[in-house]
Amino acid sequence: MFNDAVDLWEFYGTSLGQLAQRMIRRRVREIWPNLHGLDLMGLGYATPVVRPFRDEAARVFQVMPAQQGVMKWPREGPGLVTLADEAELPLPDVSVDRVLMVHAVECSEQLRDMLEEVWRVLTGDGRVVVVVPNRSGLWSRSDATPFGHGHPYTPRQLSRLLRDTMFTPVRTESALFVPPTRMRLLLRSAAAIEDIGARWFPRFAGVVLIEATKQIYASRPVAKTVLSRRRRLIPVPAPRISVTRSDVRPLAIGPGQD
Repeated sequence: MFNDAVDLWEFYGTSLGQLAQRMIRRRVREIWPNLHGLDLMGLGYATPVVRPFRDEAARVFQVMPAQQGVMKWPREGPGLVTLADEAELPLPDVSVDRVLMVHAVECSEQLRDMLEEVWRVLTGDGRVVVVVPNRSGLWSRSDATPFGHGHPYTPRQLSRLLRDTMFTPVRTESALFVPPTRMRLLLRSAAAIEDIGARWFPRFAGVVLIEATKQIYASRPVAKTVLSRRRRLIPVPAPRISVTRSDVRPLAIGPGQD
């Protein structure tokens, strides 16, 4: 089940939420150092992470799942967010260069259909970065943050999921080594803790990030997807009945029925 968009907005307004978005944004920037001329779509609740790319990418927009709800973004100017079923994205085929998924994979009840849709809208050389709570980390064990909700993954589990849905993982990163606490001393030391954790203790990160490319040679199971979403009605011809003259009987009409 998705976290409500209002709850996510409130979390990222706190000191701990701002720390989380900075650390995740830092790792995403390392993976994608340059997005000039590319279209970037955030899926789930990725607005805190995609904001720095607005002045760089050709187009930045956000799709929020219907079960999650929607919040206007950005606050200034026209909105760049749309509400949609994550299994039926309102986009044409091969129309997006980069997709960033945050608070999406661990919450979706239509996981494989959603990933198939991401595969469909990505361009041939497109890339996706998936951010999920780490099963071995402290953040997935605390329900005080959105990362404590939904289904956490180990790097191996997430990599297998992407391979099963026609993606090829090419890079794995981790973030949020700071415990999910509001202690000022730890928050101030977050950058140093992140560097030490990424080098020596990657297993205990709060979130896992995997970048993957689209498997062009994979065949998308279109027929299976269509059949699973729409019930097919197949007309059955009525049986032919032969009637002889001997089978016909005169209709008896009682009094008052004429």
